[in-house]
Amino acid sequence: MGGLLLYGVQMVALSMADGYARLTSRPQCVLVHVDVGTQGLGAAVHNASTGRAPVLIFAGLSPYTLTGATGSRTEYIHWIQDVPDQKQIVAQYCRYVGEIKTGRNVKELVRRALGFAMSDPKGPVYLVGAREAMEEEVKPYELVPEHWLPIEPAALPPQGVSLIAKALVSASSPLLITGYSGRNHATVPELLSLTTTILGLRVLDTAGSDMCFPSTHRGWLGLRYGIHDAIPAADVILVIDCDVPWIDTYCHPNKAARVFHVDVDPLKQQMPVFYLAAERRYRADCYTALKQLNEFLASDAECKQKLAEETFKQRWDALGESYTAHIADLDALALPPTTPGAPSTPAYLASLLRATCPADTIFAVEAVTNTLPIHDHLRCTQPGTWFNCGGGGLGWSGGASLGIKLAAGAARFVCVVVGDGTFLFSVPASVWWVARRYRLPVLAVVLNNGGWHAPRRSALLVHPAGLTSSASLADLNLAFGPDCPDYGALAQAGAGGGPDPWVWARKADCWDALPGLLGEAVQAVQGGRGAVLEVALGSE
Repeated sequence: MGGLLLYGVQMVALSMADGYARLTSRPQCVLVHVDVGTQGLGAAVHNASTGRAPVLIFAGLSPYTLTGATGSRTEYIHWIQDVPDQKQIVAQYCRYVGEIKTGRNVKELVRRALGFAMSDPKGPVYLVGAREAMEEEVKPYELVPEHWLPIEPAALPPQGVSLIAKALVSASSPLLITGYSGRNHATVPELLSLTTTILGLRVLDTAGSDMCFPSTHRGWLGLRYGIHDAIPAADVILVIDCDVPWIDTYCHPNKAARVFHVDVDPLKQQMPVFYLAAERRYRADCYTALKQLNEFLASDAECKQKLAEETFKQRWDALGESYTAHIADLDALALPPTTPGAPSTPAYLASLLRATCPADTIFAVEAVTNTLPIHDHLRCTQPGTWFNCGGGGLGWSGGASLGIKLAAGAARFVCVVVGDGTFLFSVPASVWWVARRYRLPVLAVVLNNGGWHAPRRSALLVHPAGLTSSASLADLNLAFGPDCPDYGALAQAGAGGGPDPWVWARKADCWDALPGLLGEAVQAVQGGRGAVLEVALGSE
């Protein structure tokens, strides 16, 4: 399927373009109506920017002439929607904003915008144009597409390759921290090669936006948001493509540790406050940098001699023991509750998803406070099989999952794991209308924990003994009950409802009902229908 797709809500359209671009690394285009349509994009612009999704957004402008031109004002709303500077609505989130003022260079402007969108750090771009410019008659002309390619990936300087490689080889407790290096699927095997060469090198994901490192490797530390015992214990840390490697308030490297930072945007130019004390920082493409490091280690005699020492085998064996213990601890958390009729746990649910969904399932996860246990127990291993919103704009997963499904094709299974509050943010009526209209069956697993837990947790981080510590979600007006939304019915209504709805919808109130219902949901999606499975996790 290609060409022009119709959406009911701008947030869904841009989220879908985001998901498609994130999976394929191919730019997408979203068309919206003047200033109000631009505002309707909402948090999706933030998500595309922080998630580095290459998307071209085009919006019209109110006509700038009252009369006398083809395209002059003809409707009342042309006065109401005329604003001083429409581009400023989204400018701070975009890599480029511009106005098409004439048809004589429209192709150049579009190509320039796409050049920004597809050059690192990738992200959204925004073009506007009034009707007068759109109506202009111009002589046909052509551009040479090869002359408008994005900037080629940057590499590490030779001295940087040698410095980082020798530091990692000489370290007694090396650590690599990443966030979105898996966006380029080819980066994953290069990172695997590095950890197979430098035995004992461990990998920590502190963003969870992509599948960066397989869970089957003994160096896998999983996903933790900037807090992990490995960070202060490391003597050499390599940070690659990562926005928040650690949260200084709670966790930071040892003062004696050597830190190296390699990133497509090491200065984080769109973050007013960002510090990372590093011995060296490099603006480089991480696939290219990892490939350079692997090639250096394979050819440098000094490094090869060091890596052949018995110490590395001992570290590898020790890493195997710690990994086995770590997996055993996680498996124990995934056991079903002992009380019949009790709600499910996130760990139990995620382990069932891993066992029930096809092995190559693509997961789009927006589980908020339950993200860590979902990541721990899904344990994705293939590049491009885990996606989380790159930003903080809730509601991404609904549209994004459809974009991922559209890009992946009919044969690929896509599962959304989403919190109950986040499901509401996604504009489900529009999401499921689009899903049915374009026959994009996905499985949505809604984690019903009774309300918004994130605000309460945030308050406790600042005031752990404050009033919030003894307050319930209901006390804080964050609980959805007692009259919670019927999430499956919302999806069914959006998809058209009727006596035989296109969306299969059920609720697993207890853990013992979950395996059977999950199996039914998977079969429904494989049969060409959408599915929403609400899973009760308990409210506190």
